[in-house]
Amino acid sequence: MSLQEQATRRSGVKQEDAFAIDEVNLFQRLGLDTFIKLSTEFYTRVYDDDQEWFRKIFAGSTKEDAIRNQYEFFVQRMGGPPLYSQRKGHPALIGRHGPFTVNEPAAERWLQHMQAALDVVNEIDADSKKRMFDFFKHTAYFLVAGKEIMNRRNAM
Repeated sequence: MSLQEQATRRSGVKQEDAFAIDEVNLFQRLGLDTFIKLSTEFYTRVYDDDQEWFRKIFAGSTKEDAIRNQYEFFVQRMGGPPLYSQRKGHPALIGRHGPFTVNEPAAERWLQHMQAALDVVNEIDADSKKRMFDFFKHTAYFLVAGKEIMNRRNAM
């Protein structure tokens, strides 16, 4: 089973729904400031999380760096300029998340914080929120499946 198929099965989000972000240019619709605000809202929740195990996942970077990495990736992935790639190279999501604990509990916690951030960023319309959250949920489980494969390979 491919990583995309595993992500679909685990997340409950069909691939076509996960990639509905590609049907419209969300960057043009929402603008840079909205992505910065979303990432700031998200990482404020993450760095204030009451679960130490979850906060430790992000301990290797500053909140400011995490915000920038995230909004630049979102902008690039959702129709804007390639800010992330220009600064950091190819996103390579599974590889870049290699050093971090990426498992189902972490994915669920990440998604809870992202849903809460989406809920308070009023500049994001309901259609865009649905498209984005479907993408985020599918991608979170794509990373979980990819990380499990990496761990099995490293254990050999």
